[in-house]
Amino acid sequence: MAGDSSGVSVQEPAQPELIEGMAHENPVVTGGETEPVTATALASRFQHLSLSAQTIHADDFLNSHQSVAPPMHVSTTFRYSRDPDELRPWANINPNNPYDSHVYSRDTAPNTTRLEAVLTSILHGPSLSYSSGLSAFHALLVHLNPRRIAIGGGYHGCHGVIALLSKLTGLTTVPLDANFDTELQPGDVVHVETPLNPTGEARDLAYYAEKAHARGCWLTVDATFAPPPLLDPFLWGADAVMHSGTKYFGGHSDMLCGVLAINPKHGDWIRKLREERLVLGSVMGSFEGWLGVRSLRTLEVRVRKQSADAEKLVQWLAGEVKSKNGVVGEEVAEVKHASLQMEDLKEGGWLRRQMPNGFGPVFAVYMRDADDARRLPSKLQLFHHATSLGGVESLVEWRAMTDAGVDKRLLRFSVGLEGFEDLRDDLIQGFEALRTERAARESGVKKVAGGANILGGV
Repeated sequence: MAGDSSGVSVQEPAQPELIEGMAHENPVVTGGETEPVTATALASRFQHLSLSAQTIHADDFLNSHQSVAPPMHVSTTFRYSRDPDELRPWANINPNNPYDSHVYSRDTAPNTTRLEAVLTSILHGPSLSYSSGLSAFHALLVHLNPRRIAIGGGYHGCHGVIALLSKLTGLTTVPLDANFDTELQPGDVVHVETPLNPTGEARDLAYYAEKAHARGCWLTVDATFAPPPLLDPFLWGADAVMHSGTKYFGGHSDMLCGVLAINPKHGDWIRKLREERLVLGSVMGSFEGWLGVRSLRTLEVRVRKQSADAEKLVQWLAGEVKSKNGVVGEEVAEVKHASLQMEDLKEGGWLRRQMPNGFGPVFAVYMRDADDARRLPSKLQLFHHATSLGGVESLVEWRAMTDAGVDKRLLRFSVGLEGFEDLRDDLIQGFEALRTERAARESGVKKVAGGANILGGV
């Protein structure tokens, strides 16, 4: 261990295997002869507290200024010590706070380091941020370098990443319901997305963990649709968890972010992933890192309300469809959501154990007619017609706009914070406007799209 001018011991810089001397580990600091205290340990010290206490305070150890709100740093590079005797490759220790030490922002930067500290606490494993969810998935597959990956439906972007890697490595896919004993080899990957995009249906992680590990494979989980406090994949055997942090971690539809969290039993993975991220170049920008910290402060209150209101909407819609009464029953063929998986929700079933705090704010509606699915979003006033999800504003997407392989009758709904009653009423007036427009079309009278203005006015 080497010492700095303050007498605090700092770990020697790492020597990466990937490219010699091109990255360093987060500082490991001691106050003398005591055991080293890592940044990961400090970020995790509040895990016995509530989720909100963690999202607000897990990064406190990085404070080196009196400001309550974290400052935004935009610098891409950081000054070395003026003392030549203190210069060591990739060990640029900040005398004000050794844990907030940086060399170049393609490696680390203050705002993303804060974001990763909070994520490490709430995801229950050391975490890294990336420029997008797909860049995180790409980095994970580069690191694990499987020859085969078992994967089901889900987000088409992940299938696109696999297709790109297949050109370089020959990576092949097998179905999630394949016989792993014959189709997979040790070191291959079983990738499970739960809840599933775009339907919001859940999958049994413990079941896939047992199957994957029995074959010597890694279980990776895309938990984007169920952020804390809804799901902890590590409790059910995941080796690595990814999130598109653009969604609920960002929560305001104004930043791109990807996240990888690693099961603590794989102690060396996070260091190697960071070394590889340095040359992949897929780091978040400093502004996005600052936005991410701001957003995580309110993660729990946002997600709990969004999930609860989504479940109310789902139950109401499903009830209307089942009764076949009213305008909803006339227009909607089926509703999909984890809260409707009745067999899995029976007492003793896996689903309620896996997701005890709610089933996620995203669900799908299958219209009876594909043209009606295309037209309904323009009749809604509180649901913006746009892709993506997870923001404070509710969204609806005729999913065929961005996913060529999806059923053209499918509408994906992402519930925001407007409230159940107002969103329900918006759907009712939208369905009524759709029915009126169709009747007018059929009668040969051209009508302007619209309906009752729930916001007031004409």
